[in-house]
Amino acid sequence: MQLHEMREYCERRGWQIATEYVDLGVSGTREKRPQLDKLFSHAHRHQFDAVVVWKLDRLSRSVSHSLRALENFRTLNIEFVSLSEQMDTSTPAGKMIFTVLGAVAELERSLIVERVKAGLRNARAKGRTLGRPRKISNTSIIESLRANGASWRTVGIALGVSASTAHATHSRAFGNPPQIQVFKS
Repeated sequence: MQLHEMREYCERRGWQIATEYVDLGVSGTREKRPQLDKLFSHAHRHQFDAVVVWKLDRLSRSVSHSLRALENFRTLNIEFVSLSEQMDTSTPAGKMIFTVLGAVAELERSLIVERVKAGLRNARAKGRTLGRPRKISNTSIIESLRANGASWRTVGIALGVSASTAHATHSRAFGNPPQIQVFKS
């Protein structure tokens, strides 16, 4: 149904269909989709002049991703049409809708930044330590535990870090032992 309506629209406008990009069986929530990636690749090579979708959520599920895509099309001088929302950036009204959507997205980004800053201030006020965990400074504990046969998991638990962090710290401090042994016969 969607493809049929888009084909009819293009025919009414006198537009020749260059390619149809259809991601079958791929979730629209993913930003990376094979046909969508192909669409953007072709857009950057200027292989078409307009993109027509049945509904904006067919392009993407998030406002920020939609706006990035629309901004990308705008900078490449590619018109964008969404049939269901009656948005057509080749018309003055469509350009106005795009501008309003851009302003809403900018407001949304600003609100998110403010919420994050308020959350960080609140966490600091409660005495929480923010940022990456500190690296292990006392490698002698690792050596001692390993000398007594402790596994990397056990070392990590004792130090309050992951096994891979304990191992990486040991490797940085003492270097990796050779993994290949050569024997002379």
